[in-house]
Amino acid sequence: MRPPVAPPGWSRWLVPPAALSVHLSIGQAYAWSVFKPPLESALDLSGTQSALPFQLGIVMLGLSAAFGGTFVERNGPRWAMSVALVCFSSGFLLAALGAATRQYWLVVLGYGFVGGIGLGIGYISPVSTLIKWFPDRPGMATGIAIMGFGGGALIASPWSARMLESFGPDSSGIALAFLVHGLTYAVFMALGVLLVRVPRPESSRGPGAAGAHAGPQVSARQAVRTPQFWCLWVVLCMNVTAGIGILEKAAPMITDFFADSSTPVSASAAAGFVALLSAANMAGRIGWSSASDLLGRKNVYRVYLGAGALMYLLIARFGDDSKPLFVCCALVILSFYGGGFATVPAYLKDLFGTYQVGAIHGRLLTAWSLAGVLGPLIVNWVADRQEEAGKEGAALYGASFSIMIGLLVVGFVANELVRPVHPRHHLAAPKEAADDDTAEPAAR
Repeated sequence: MRPPVAPPGWSRWLVPPAALSVHLSIGQAYAWSVFKPPLESALDLSGTQSALPFQLGIVMLGLSAAFGGTFVERNGPRWAMSVALVCFSSGFLLAALGAATRQYWLVVLGYGFVGGIGLGIGYISPVSTLIKWFPDRPGMATGIAIMGFGGGALIASPWSARMLESFGPDSSGIALAFLVHGLTYAVFMALGVLLVRVPRPESSRGPGAAGAHAGPQVSARQAVRTPQFWCLWVVLCMNVTAGIGILEKAAPMITDFFADSSTPVSASAAAGFVALLSAANMAGRIGWSSASDLLGRKNVYRVYLGAGALMYLLIARFGDDSKPLFVCCALVILSFYGGGFATVPAYLKDLFGTYQVGAIHGRLLTAWSLAGVLGPLIVNWVADRQEEAGKEGAALYGASFSIMIGLLVVGFVANELVRPVHPRHHLAAPKEAADDDTAEPAAR
């Protein structure tokens, strides 16, 4: 399953579309909130229960990326994309069976566990390849691909809502929507499998290739022993928790905020809000990550975490008074959320070099696993408890938003603690083609 080496004259700009075909597909995960209300009604679920497939999917994303990162480095992007295709599509088919038979555990198993493995392997599949093709602009390169993951819901959200309108919001309609998703994404992801190429060993990497291995080179095994790795782990976890808390409950959240206003939000408008969030997520991934090539990774993360806390504060204090304010602040938060994902591979490259950066990235994504549980759990659990206490509307979310502000402050401090990696962790002789993470650091 090793991908073919690019022939002489192969354009490196053909590689991002291959990555996008996978990322746009697995980015459907961000449209899960469209399925929450129909599932809750059809299967008599609480908000916390209906979040389980999404939460488990994000957990499995991080775990499969962490444990599969070395295999992705070893076997190449075509193998990884193929595994992602099989798992992600199979997950939808299992979820369809679960919805049709009203066995919710099958939905959780299929979409969350099996599909989540596809999410993780598919997510990291192009990262190291893109960095090798674009060593001169790593932030932009990874941003182009990873923006597809953020933009997946821009397509999937209205598409899913339209299918539910056509097929019906009952269990059989949900099952049919899942089935169509699984089959369609299998075909689309296959395009990336066929198109992906790796650069020629002697260098067909375009401008800047000579500096691809400049600076420190650290193995994945050594990287996890550094404080820099764990500071970035905290940074990513806090930023993701804050963003995913809104994203997972976006449709019901905006409905609750303005339920008692003179212009309540309809189901179709709520789905449109989810699509807008996806657009902001997508734009942030390419925009902020490209900006980080000029401004520096640390400075851009200062913006994500500091300004993100301010946006949450504005929503908590004034969000229910103004729809434009609520929507704008949510869009900014989601742009930071997406930008954080797209910038972190380049941040890792700056700190640890290109050697095994895909495997290091996979290990770092365990932060996403925890955040995938924390974000929805905080927002849904607090909302359920507030509802039991007789509160409604925006009052359901005040406490959870205060928690998110605190988490972003923690992330801001962790980013300030990031320093260059100590030379004792550097490799004595970086080997680009190494197929494991057992290299030892230089003797000191």
